[in-house]
Amino acid sequence: MGLYKNFVSQTRKPEGVMGKMMVNGMNSGHAKMADWGFSHLPKIQPDEVVDLGCGGGRNVSELLKKYTSARVLGIDYSEVSVSKATSYNRSLIDQGRCIISQGDVSNLRIGKEKYDLATAFETVYFWPGIQQCFSQVVNTIRPGGYFLIVNEADGVDEGTLKYEKIIDGMKCYTIEQLEEALLASGFSEVVSDHHDTKPWIAVLAKK
Repeated sequence: MGLYKNFVSQTRKPEGVMGKMMVNGMNSGHAKMADWGFSHLPKIQPDEVVDLGCGGGRNVSELLKKYTSARVLGIDYSEVSVSKATSYNRSLIDQGRCIISQGDVSNLRIGKEKYDLATAFETVYFWPGIQQCFSQVVNTIRPGGYFLIVNEADGVDEGTLKYEKIIDGMKCYTIEQLEEALLASGFSEVVSDHHDTKPWIAVLAKK
């Protein structure tokens, strides 16, 4: 259990050799879920997008493909993730369309009311003080902008809830808990969806 726990705990903040192994598998391992999540994006043409907890950087790349005129900032607090996401998006970074940076969602310093869209895939489980972090996010989004959360775990599925007992600091939120925290943090509207056969959830909030 010790080695297994050490490995799966890398989902929180990848570090060292195990962290590199975890990040290398994130892009492919979460691709189907992420693509399902992308189907819930609003029909907008954003200029500025931020992907919070960008992991291996695959979703940053997909956002740039979807929004061909947008600039995307990817943020993660893991140096390993920042390194992987940077290499994954090197050509787009060189084109000036993308920046990958280390940062902390509990203390975002990326500009006030700058972004038309923020996304968070498989990451809010580990955010310290969910409502406080959502308040940080809402401050970075322009009025009328959106925040999309996509999780593999819905907070009730036993198969995913077991990871709460293994990974320190992990919390699997229900749709209702996320909706309540988003509204309390300053978002005005929230719509949600649950996958028909999997415990995947997508929550879209509007400022």
